[in-house]
This record gives sequence, structure tokens and C-alpha cells, in this order.
Amino acid sequence: MNQSAYARAGVDIHAGDAAVELMRAHVARTRRPEVLGGIGGFAGLFDASALAGYRHPLLATSTDGVGTKVALARALDIHDTIGWDLVGMLVDDLVVCGAEPLFLTDYIACGHVVPERIAAIIRGIADACVAAGCALVGGETAEHPGLMGLDEYDMAGATTGVVEADELLGPELVRDGDVALAMASSGLHSNGYSLVRRVLLEEAGLALDKEIPEFGRSLGLELLEPTHVYAGEIMNLLRAVTVHSMSHITGGGLANNLVRVVPDGMRVIIDRASWRPGPVFELVQSVGGLGRADIEETLNMGVGMVALLPADQVDEAQRVLGGLGLGNWVCGRVEAHDGAAGAELVGEHPGT
Repeated sequence: MNQSAYARAGVDIHAGDAAVELMRAHVARTRRPEVLGGIGGFAGLFDASALAGYRHPLLATSTDGVGTKVALARALDIHDTIGWDLVGMLVDDLVVCGAEPLFLTDYIACGHVVPERIAAIIRGIADACVAAGCALVGGETAEHPGLMGLDEYDMAGATTGVVEADELLGPELVRDGDVALAMASSGLHSNGYSLVRRVLLEEAGLALDKEIPEFGRSLGLELLEPTHVYAGEIMNLLRAVTVHSMSHITGGGLANNLVRVVPDGMRVIIDRASWRPGPVFELVQSVGGLGRADIEETLNMGVGMVALLPADQVDEAQRVLGGLGLGNWVCGRVEAHDGAAGAELVGEHPGT
């Protein structure tokens, strides 16, 4: 099939080429010394000899997408922030085991390639990769006419990192008396949007351009607030203090994610009185008439990351994170108990 026939079938190769040219400068900003070549090849290349300086390197990998938050980016026609959500979901799953993110690849599927829109998405991905210290080494933009609407797109990615074997974080390091240190989320991040969209947009009928006084901006802009990328701050933290285990608070909420990073015979007790979730969480709960269990097992409730660390490391950890501008607070503790690994939220949030 020649190119013109392919174009008649709905695939515009020239638009794809234009998108690559527009994204080239964004990708270049993420370059690390280990990256070989540039975009446009069949594979991204990363010089693995850089690992020779490790005593016992372990490679870590993660793959994820953004989910239904993409629908809001499309509805608002704002595409340069959704890349932060993708990168955050990827690299912050690596850093919880102590791994430094090295490189990332993305995949964007769309009904029709609009070069400027694809470039805006890549700009957001590149910005987030720069913040994480991670190279964007390649990707794929696929046009799927007939399978997706002309303005529809979805995105996913994969990332690889490295950690020394004897510096690997995990449940087996957690001890009775460890402190739970919370790090603030920037909002909803990238989880729970199927519930949020149903409650606020479909059932309550709120418009995305509705100004919400508690937000100081429109509902749409609040919901589109990008995921905070913690990787750079966490790597600084790990160089400064001892951390035993760490949890990225994504789908499933605090308890369901914390239980994954403590061993049997231990449980994390999280005190709700130590923070107040932001107004977006209160709006979703009140408008949707949701019970505590429903919202806490779906949304992050204002906590994007939790580190479990020895009590004598907490002051320095807070100094490091505070110096980097990342809000943090002691939110709970680890205690021994009989039975399987556990996590429990107790008390009441201030103002509730």
C-alpha cells in the first residue's frame, strides 16, 4: 500500500514526521551522558558500562499509564501537563525500592496525529524526566483510525533504574518503632479519576470551567493538576539518611499501599489527626456522599509518598525534604503485632 493510500485509510505519515521534529528539542533536554544517539532510530541506546562502578547493581523496571485523567486533558485541550502524570507513575515506583531512574520510553496511541498536541505531551514528559534526572530515550506514536476517535489518545510508558543490592529498600528492613514520614501530594495525582469524574461531572453535573472558591481556580484546572514527581527529592533523601522502606501512594490509597512495604508481624498505624486533606478530597467526598472507606481506598488523601525510617533519622529527613520545598510531616509509626502485615488509619482529620 503506497503512502497516499495509507493516508486515505486515516494514517498521516507526514504528520508523524512533523511531530517527531517538534518533540526533538524536548527529548534532547532529558539527555544523560550514558545515552547514545538521538530520537528517530528503532531503539533507544543506553551505555550499560556506566553500571561498572556499582558493586552489585540490580535493575528495577516499572510500566504504567495515566488512566482516565487523559479524558480531562482532552476535554480542556491542555496537553502539556499529562506527561508529568505518566512520569510520576513510572519513576516513583522505582525510587521506593531505592533505585535511581535511568531512562524511560513512552507510547502514545491516538486516532489522528496532531503534531502540536503530540509535541505538547512530550514536552510534559520531558519536563518531568528532567526533574527526575531520567533520560527519555525513545518512544512510539501510533495512529489508530477507526479504533479511536480523531481527538482521542491514550498513553503509557516504561522505565528502568538501578540500585546497589545492599542498598535495596524493602519490608525486611522495617523495625518496631520506625516512624512513618508523609510527603504531600500535589492533589489527586493520577488515580481514582473514574470515581472522581463520575461523582463530580456525571452525577453532580459540575462544569469543568466552574470556579471553585476553595481551589482559587476552576474545577478543571484543579483536576488536571499534575502528579508530583518525587524521584529527585527521594534520591537526595536516600543519600542523606537511612530509610528502611517506602510506599508510593497510588490506586488503593494509604492503607493498601503501605501494607505492601511492611513484613508480617508488623503494622503501620497512621494518625489522620496529623494532616488535613486538601479541598479537592473534601469536595469529592461531600458531593458524592461517599463513606470514609470508599474515599480512603481510592484516593491518596493528600499523601503522595510515605517513608518508614528509624526515629533518630526523622529530623534530618525533614530538614532535607523541607530544604527541597517538599511538604512533609510525621504521620504515624510502625509497631509489632501478631499476624500478617497490616496498615491502619486511626483518629480524625482536623476540621472534620
